[in-house]
Amino acid sequence: SIRELSHTRPRQRMFSLGAGAHLVPAAAAVAAGPNAKLRRAATTTRRASESAFKTSKRLPRHVARAMGDDPDDAEVAAAAAAADAAAAAAAAVPAVEEALPGEIDSRWQTIVKHASRAVVVIKTTGVRAFDTESAGSAYATGFVVDKKLGLVLTNRHVLRPGPVVAEAVFQNREEVPLRALYCDPVHDFAFFRFDPALLQFHDVEEIPLAPEGASVGLDVRIVGNDSGEKLMILSATLARLDRDAPKYGAKGYNDFNTFYIQAASGTKGGSSGSPVIDIRGDAVALNAGCKNKGTAAYYLPLFRVKRALGLLRAACPLVDGPAAETWLHVDIPRGTLQTTFAYKGFDECRRLGLRRETETQLRLAQGADGTGALVVEDTVPGGPGEGKLEVGDVLVSVNGKCITDFVTLESTLDDSVGKELSCVVERGGSDAAVGVEVGDLHAVTPRRMLEMCGGVVHSLSYQQARNFQTAVGLVYVAEPGYILGSAAVPKHAILTSLDNKPTPTLDDFARVYATLKEGSRVPLQYYVHTERHRTKTALLHLQTKWYPPAVFYDRNATTGRWDRTTLEMTPPPPPSPPLSSPPSSPAVIM
Repeated sequence: SIRELSHTRPRQRMFSLGAGAHLVPAAAAVAAGPNAKLRRAATTTRRASESAFKTSKRLPRHVARAMGDDPDDAEVAAAAAAADAAAAAAAAVPAVEEALPGEIDSRWQTIVKHASRAVVVIKTTGVRAFDTESAGSAYATGFVVDKKLGLVLTNRHVLRPGPVVAEAVFQNREEVPLRALYCDPVHDFAFFRFDPALLQFHDVEEIPLAPEGASVGLDVRIVGNDSGEKLMILSATLARLDRDAPKYGAKGYNDFNTFYIQAASGTKGGSSGSPVIDIRGDAVALNAGCKNKGTAAYYLPLFRVKRALGLLRAACPLVDGPAAETWLHVDIPRGTLQTTFAYKGFDECRRLGLRRETETQLRLAQGADGTGALVVEDTVPGGPGEGKLEVGDVLVSVNGKCITDFVTLESTLDDSVGKELSCVVERGGSDAAVGVEVGDLHAVTPRRMLEMCGGVVHSLSYQQARNFQTAVGLVYVAEPGYILGSAAVPKHAILTSLDNKPTPTLDDFARVYATLKEGSRVPLQYYVHTERHRTKTALLHLQTKWYPPAVFYDRNATTGRWDRTTLEMTPPPPPSPPLSSPPSSPAVIM
């Protein structure tokens, strides 16, 4: 009986997990798992057992017999009631493997030791300013996700969208060169690759991706180069899975159209790209950012990362010995409406005009955890969504399927590049059906730049077009250099004309620039994003004799390098001499 067991082991009260189940020490079960619900259930069951036992002791034996109740039977009934209560409490809690605190610590030690063999310190040098990133060097973190192919996962802002030179340093201080393989146009993840044959002493491991493992209350470890300390291990508990993507600034990279995971891990600089691992050793998220004043850290969910990894594995052949100079073309379809969505709560959606029947439909599609809907936050001028989707539209369905989360939305867009989608939105209390053609996200991501006298210009990316609220593809100044800087043209400016000739694209700008003569002075028109409706004029003085010729750099997707092409200067032909006039008659003095 419970009474006998409690006497036998007085410091560990016992409770039953159900009818016919063996008795388990309550104290051990309380300390067993990381699941807080299980601990509460154990405590509740123990209290129920004690209460039932005390109730059976209240009546004297002769009184109980006079009432037809045997005390021994009451004790058995109380134990059975306690067992039933325990079974009900346990049924409401997901089953977890029981383990003592010491066993959990030992398991974490094994997992962290294994993960550290896959984590690398990444030394990167951006050799040119490009898009949202400036030239410079930095230290960060990455981890191996495929040791046979040599694939390393890290953040987009670590790999950089422009030319980069990088090395990976493993925990035994072996260093191997990295080559940029893939950089996502929107989300903060990217892949490097290295030649596994170059590792001679390190027994490298890989960390599997398990985005579905992230849940509120999950205990995790962040393993990486936090604060430049080579290897730091930080612990945290996932607090939110639906945080808005953090905003880092008005002129730089910002992620959007995705949730982020939040926890108080206190990660700092150098930990970008660190794996967020659970007790099984799987990566459930990717460390991406943090709050400078506080301990809040932000992790990228891995749903779209796992998809990209699968496509990369299919595109990259297994190489024995030194890696091949070229791999197969990396084809990861990415669709876009050039529209930013935000997840808004139903209370705010109702203020936007969401009807009760539509809210019911959206709640049923999400289940009990659904608390809101996707709302149009802004559209990029000239994009597919402009004029069709409006700010404040509540997205209801796409092609007849209810869309209530970012993962489903992006999966639909990525599978429909070049196709038209039938979208139903609720606008001001009424339904509106619109057809929107899905654009190619890679087509609005620059892969070419023109370098001239230390300056860099290229097509305006979707990232910066969204920041500046202007159309993609315009001529963007990533770095002024000597010529543009001496004309007081600032960084992030948009060039609209050169030598009184419109330059809507990079090729148009290069064509006009190639016709300029050394030493000439020509007008240049531009505007800055803070004053989009005011065009400014500068005087460009062409003095290039101290610099190499202007060159194009094009990113080669199969090698990870940037191919160089010299811009041929073609000055205009000299003006033709004026037509000769007939000789004038000599003057006659009268």
